[in-house]
Amino acid sequence: MAEENNEENGKKSPVKLILMIVGGIVLLGAGLGIGIVIGGGESSDPSTEISQIIEKKENPEAKSEEDKESENSEEVAEDCTEEEKDAEGNCPVGPKKIPKITPEEEIFATTYYEFPGNFTTNLKGSKKFLQISLGVSTQYDEQVMANVDSHQLALRSEILTIMSTFSPEDIAGREGKQKLADALKEGINETLVKVEGFGGVENVHFTSFVLQ
Repeated sequence: MAEENNEENGKKSPVKLILMIVGGIVLLGAGLGIGIVIGGGESSDPSTEISQIIEKKENPEAKSEEDKESENSEEVAEDCTEEEKDAEGNCPVGPKKIPKITPEEEIFATTYYEFPGNFTTNLKGSKKFLQISLGVSTQYDEQVMANVDSHQLALRSEILTIMSTFSPEDIAGREGKQKLADALKEGINETLVKVEGFGGVENVHFTSFVLQ
């Protein structure tokens, strides 16, 4: 009898084990189903979620492509003038135009002429004499300098006469030299007006200035 009971118990043990395993699987499946329903959808892969969390921690300043495109479009929209906007008021996408700076006044070419040789004369009320080299300039056409060259004899006489009316004190310093230059310019133009009907000399330049 003992042997028969042992055989019956041995046959029942595998059956019980199988039933326990099947029951555990059923309970596990039911638990997962309830979790999905409560969670509102399919469960995500835990490894994927962990990877996303790590990536965000490592790159806190990372931005999506849409955010970058939105920022770029805002920068382009702000970086243009009213004249560059199209009919709808939008700024063009592309390189920014560089404004071209143009002078407000027309610039004319300056022509120079230097008298050959020196001008030497005694100064007023003094034993000292002044020796200078002289040039003139204008922004008028070349005819002015052609007239200066043609009438050198009359102009040299006028220049020496004007120089002799100045004293050493009159030509002292920068202001004194400028007064002499202004007087010479006026005398040269007056002479040209007499012989040609037009002056045109705008500046007088000293290329050498010696007081002895």
